[in-house]
Amino acid sequence: MHTPYAVATASRDDSLDFSKAGCGNEGRGSAMAVVAAIATAVALFGTSSAGAQTRFDARATAAYVTVAGDTLYEVAQRYLTDTGGWRALALLNHVSAPRRLPAGMTLRLPLALLRRDSTPVSIVALSGLVTARMRGSSAGAGASPSVPLLAGRILGENDSISTGSDGFATLELDDGSYVSLAPNSRIMLSILRKMALTGIEDHVIELQRGEVSNEVTHAKRPEDRFEVRTPSIVAGVRGTRFRVNELPSMTAVEVLDGTVAVGTSAKAGQDKAAADSAASQFVSAGRGSATPNGGAVGVPQPLLAAPRLVDPGKVQDGKVVTFNIEPAPSAGGYRVQIARDADLLDLIRDARVQAPSATFSDVPDGTYFVRVSAIDAGGLEGLPRVYAFERRANELSASAAHRAGSHEYRFAWRASRADPATRFRLVLSRHRDLRDPIVDAVDLAESSLVVSDLPAGEYYWRALSEQYEGGRFYETIGPVHAFTLAK
Repeated sequence: MHTPYAVATASRDDSLDFSKAGCGNEGRGSAMAVVAAIATAVALFGTSSAGAQTRFDARATAAYVTVAGDTLYEVAQRYLTDTGGWRALALLNHVSAPRRLPAGMTLRLPLALLRRDSTPVSIVALSGLVTARMRGSSAGAGASPSVPLLAGRILGENDSISTGSDGFATLELDDGSYVSLAPNSRIMLSILRKMALTGIEDHVIELQRGEVSNEVTHAKRPEDRFEVRTPSIVAGVRGTRFRVNELPSMTAVEVLDGTVAVGTSAKAGQDKAAADSAASQFVSAGRGSATPNGGAVGVPQPLLAAPRLVDPGKVQDGKVVTFNIEPAPSAGGYRVQIARDADLLDLIRDARVQAPSATFSDVPDGTYFVRVSAIDAGGLEGLPRVYAFERRANELSASAAHRAGSHEYRFAWRASRADPATRFRLVLSRHRDLRDPIVDAVDLAESSLVVSDLPAGEYYWRALSEQYEGGRFYETIGPVHAFTLAK
């Protein structure tokens, strides 16, 4: 009685032990022949993605259950890189009649021979100058020129994307992962593939300059791969959020969720597998590593805690948008980013500052989200905190002048946001903190007020505007002014 063949799943450790199929000692020789045949097929037919030949050995297979009418040639045509691979399938599966496959038969298809189809990448958000060079063309003669990108553009394997000093871009991969480029960054989409039959995803991003933030969909299969490579390191993940920043003297990896395996990049003449595994470090959530150029992978260390904003609910109504940060211990600087969405995929501003304050100009009215993080002395960016805020510009200018030949002082003000229903308030005091006001005039419809018979001395004052819009009350508080009234 014939013993059914064992089903081989997509596992690198699967051994082709034909003794389970009743082959005995002779089966071991057949197994060696199968491995040799598959290796030969890989060499002859190759694969459709760079570096894919080294990902799977000849013993890693996936199962396919035949249906009525299947032939080995059709299976090879449907799933393999080259139809000539049917010979390796016949040897591996002991098929003597490749044109007559019974329905319900489980075939083992080597992963190394399965077709790898290219997958698209779409631009889901961008701001500022973002360009692309198609199909990885170089800057040499006959190269494809860089072209400006627009949201919705579809890119593919070996395309390069660059951002200018004001440029931001977020790419969505076919599995729902996101890659966001910071200003002054460049990446190449080195590998974008999905394996036939198995659905195994293979994504490799080369960071050539600057920084990328990644939100990677959790891997569904052990063989799924998402890597970010720089000249110094290789960062591999299985579903996580992390940043990679290629700096002049080092590469920083900061993990916000999940775990990232960080290894050194292969050098000329060095075996890639050995380079990827040598001195590798696993960096878990809330930790980061700094790898010096040409050096060993940095030891993981804790990231700084997320800082807090001062008065985060304040409406940003001034000429510029300003965020003040509560100083964080051990911080050597701060990063402040503004986006149109809560996930900060659609970024529009990005600033690194030493002092705990950041200012942005030319931000249109609207609802935005700000992300703040602290940067340690070694250059690692810490954990972020996100706030929503409203931008509603309403600059309030004010002046005060003594009327010549009188004991009167005229206070005037103007709101940049025209609204006939605007009301103003004037507060005048002898104290810098405006306590115990001499004048506290409210609900003023006019843009000025005259105060008479002020005694000599120092005075402090400010104007405020009050507006209602969309059922909400808005108060714009002007700065404190001062003047001295001589005797």
